[in-house]
Amino acid sequence: MKFIISSESLLKNLQVLGSILNNNNTLPILDCFLFEIENKDLFITSSDLETSLTSNISIESSIKSNIAIPAKLLIDIIRSLPDQPLTFSILENNILEINSTNGQYSLSYYDGSDYPKPLNVEEASTISFESATLLKIINSTIFASGNDDLRPVMSGVFFQISSDSSCFVATDAHKLVKYERKDVKSDQSIEFIVPNKPLNILKNILQDQQSKTNVLYNKTNAIFNFSNFKLVCRLIDGKYPNYDAVIPKENPNVLEIDRNQFLQAAKRSSIFSSKSTNQVKLDIKGNKLVIKAEDIDFNNKSEETLDCNYNGSDISIGFNSKFIVEMLSNLSSDSIKLELSSPSRAGIISPSISNDDNEDIIMLVMPIMLN
Repeated sequence: MKFIISSESLLKNLQVLGSILNNNNTLPILDCFLFEIENKDLFITSSDLETSLTSNISIESSIKSNIAIPAKLLIDIIRSLPDQPLTFSILENNILEINSTNGQYSLSYYDGSDYPKPLNVEEASTISFESATLLKIINSTIFASGNDDLRPVMSGVFFQISSDSSCFVATDAHKLVKYERKDVKSDQSIEFIVPNKPLNILKNILQDQQSKTNVLYNKTNAIFNFSNFKLVCRLIDGKYPNYDAVIPKENPNVLEIDRNQFLQAAKRSSIFSSKSTNQVKLDIKGNKLVIKAEDIDFNNKSEETLDCNYNGSDISIGFNSKFIVEMLSNLSSDSIKLELSSPSRAGIISPSISNDDNEDIIMLVMPIMLN
């Protein structure tokens, strides 16, 4: 039994599918790719039990077969070959033979029937996203999500969609992003939490996609269908925190500043901040923002002064410089607003003017108490 496939096409898909694989799988067969051949269609699947990803590639074949191939070995050999047609021969005694222009390679395969089946999504509802919109949603939120096993509901992005608009939220209790869109709607109210891992995989694949992404979901699982890929993941079970309750509503001190200037100054200040706290101090007075950082252990310090537009009382407040850099890096506007109420309450970062009428984004960052 044989099939022929382009090495370039195969490698491109294998590298994407490889992002699912774990280094310490409980089931040895999860170290493999599942190859399901149905005449001229090859379906390749990788899985970690919680998330599975399948790609569909056209091949030259008239066979039907189901085998599991060691993933690392297969990627290593395909990566080392120049672009060319490859002939895969499925032989007796569980041997797979790969023939290239100048070589022949044999490796063991396993029975594909032992590979875990994807999660079922029964009684599913459906919603569609433009792939570019879904990518923007993920990029705007996922950096703020947590990875604490004790608070699993925070280790993902909360999707909340209604007939009027949609809201996507991520938080790790130190920072929070609330991203709203007017052009993503649903006739029925939708709420679910997608874990970080499948979202990061989607983020990498969607950069090359122009089509729609169709999402089938129920209370426990979701399927993301787009182009030649299908991603199936288990949703996070639990009630998401009341994020609106932690967003300060009255912030009388408002600073407006060039986003890139603030970002570059925060990056430089971060170099000189304490490696344990990453603290930078913002002194705001008049139309001047002074950014200070100090690492007492190594006697390093920095101070920069930036021009800004400020309306409010003089204030000194400390923040984690890494959080500031992350937030400013994930905004696209030329200038931003920083809204403050007191040195002990969260600051709100948002674009001064939105580049997209369909979106609205605010980012909350908790302060660090100044010494």
